[in-house]
Amino acid sequence: MTEQPITTTPQKNSQKERQFKGMSLTERKQLRREKLIEAGIEAYGTHGFFSVTVKDICNEAKLTERYFYESFKKSENLFQTIFLKLIDELQQNVMQAIMQASTDPKKMIEAGLTALLTTLKDNPRMARIIYIDAMLVQELHNQATIHETMSRFDRMIHAFVMLMMPNIDRSEREISLVATGLNGYVTQIAIRWVMSGFKQSMDEVLSSCSLVFLSLLNVFSENNLALKKN
Repeated sequence: MTEQPITTTPQKNSQKERQFKGMSLTERKQLRREKLIEAGIEAYGTHGFFSVTVKDICNEAKLTERYFYESFKKSENLFQTIFLKLIDELQQNVMQAIMQASTDPKKMIEAGLTALLTTLKDNPRMARIIYIDAMLVQELHNQATIHETMSRFDRMIHAFVMLMMPNIDRSEREISLVATGLNGYVTQIAIRWVMSGFKQSMDEVLSSCSLVFLSLLNVFSENNLALKKN
């Protein structure tokens, strides 16, 4: 008997589609979520949170509204996700610049603040989302997102102060309060700069932000010298 050729049953269209995309359902969901986040950064950062609808986000992402609600319950949830993503990026840029700088405290101050201001100016959408819209979105306040974010920057500045002045003769509580003050100072300058459309030169803004850090450095250094003499 002659062997009959082996035949295979054609795959279903859905199976072919999955193989063609080469991604699982979970991976496709994640890809759609990332598209929505990128679309949100573009839309919110350009027009402002309160001028953008879910439909606008979906049009920007080239997805239907069904896929929006697959990942987010409402616009505020997407905005919060974007806000935290951008804060992480900003904080990482600042910390990386500080760690790569010289161990000279003044150069560390300049490196950290320059990284902060450069990141904002180079990414105006990020700047608007973090320093304008985030302050107005009540959901972020209700969920303590703003408070937690400010606390993260407080801790970063606290670590920065300790890095600059490892032998500082101050209690942890006092340094923590100083860090909160420094954070608020720089934040208010950044808000004004962003809202003006970066009207003032970066050199002017950098000088203004540096002033309080350098003054603090001088005061603590003088106090340490006085204690050593005594």
